[in-house]
Amino acid sequence: MTIFAESADAVRAARDMVGASLQDWGLGWMRDDVRLVVSELVGNVVQHAVPDGCLARPGASRRVDVSVMTWPGLLCIGVTDEDSAPPDLPAGECVSPALAGEFPEALLPDRGRGLLIVQRLADSVWWPPEEPGGKTVWCRFDLDPVASERAL
Repeated sequence: MTIFAESADAVRAARDMVGASLQDWGLGWMRDDVRLVVSELVGNVVQHAVPDGCLARPGASRRVDVSVMTWPGLLCIGVTDEDSAPPDLPAGECVSPALAGEFPEALLPDRGRGLLIVQRLADSVWWPPEEPGGKTVWCRFDLDPVASERAL
């Protein structure tokens, strides 16, 4: 699915498309987590992506491609944008929960919270550069066969 970052409903359109695909494939039990991941990834493109010079056209909208695929035991989501800058994937916990005490907000970084959510919900997150420019951020969800059967 291709959407454009300047569209007022870009995030909703991507989220709805992925949610409908999950329902069609009998994976509705994953719908909330996967839709949240898609919202965060597409939202990052809308808010932060700046197209590479080789892809930018004056006055053109920024293209965002959303892919959703299944393989036996796996669900993969890819969000492709026109900005080659690497995503700012959090390296790990910034503050030990024991040190946060009564201030759990101290555990949240100043920025990059969306990608932290993505990393917590997906089983794996990675990104390759695209040719001639841009990148795709991929998320893998391992399908639990027991949860899949219960959902049916």
